[in-house]
Amino acid sequence: MAHSAARLPTRRDLGPPETGYLAAVIRPAVPADVTNLVALIGELAEYERARDQVEVDEELLGSALFDERPIAFAQVATVGEEIAGMVIYFPIFSTWTGRGGLHVEDLFVREEFRGRGIGKALLTSLGRLAVERGYARMDWAVLDWNSPAKDFYRSLGAVFLEDWTTCRLSGSALGRLAGGSVPGELGSGPPPG
Repeated sequence: MAHSAARLPTRRDLGPPETGYLAAVIRPAVPADVTNLVALIGELAEYERARDQVEVDEELLGSALFDERPIAFAQVATVGEEIAGMVIYFPIFSTWTGRGGLHVEDLFVREEFRGRGIGKALLTSLGRLAVERGYARMDWAVLDWNSPAKDFYRSLGAVFLEDWTTCRLSGSALGRLAGGSVPGELGSGPPPG
């Protein structure tokens, strides 16, 4: 998947010159980034008070991002040689618009790099990708208690879908559903009709 690299604003735009801020670079993740991405996912989970729910490891994430047919994609923000933040996303489709979109699974900027425009730069890069592809929208979820993130998303013009509730099937509930019979499946009873 081709991505265009987007540079963040100049050092002047990231803070007063005396702060010594380095400009960040947004680029597509590469296989060598997987270890850092797994660490960032862990840091995000800590922030979201859900570290015990993380199951991903380097093998799973590397496969998801870099197999022949990846199921997700990532961009990273680097400051010097350090990865300061990431965004992990995947394509979606809207039957109402008849067009594709992007779902942002995770957006995270390390605490020491926050307030420099890196999160906005990561989302701006995805916004450009969506527009270039003719996509209709970008979707993501935010925890109810995460006021700083909600304020940030509002500042970008994001709309909160108050009438929608996120649903999830996982674990044994997903297994039970998958184990159920589907009319017309082999072995599920007599054929219709």
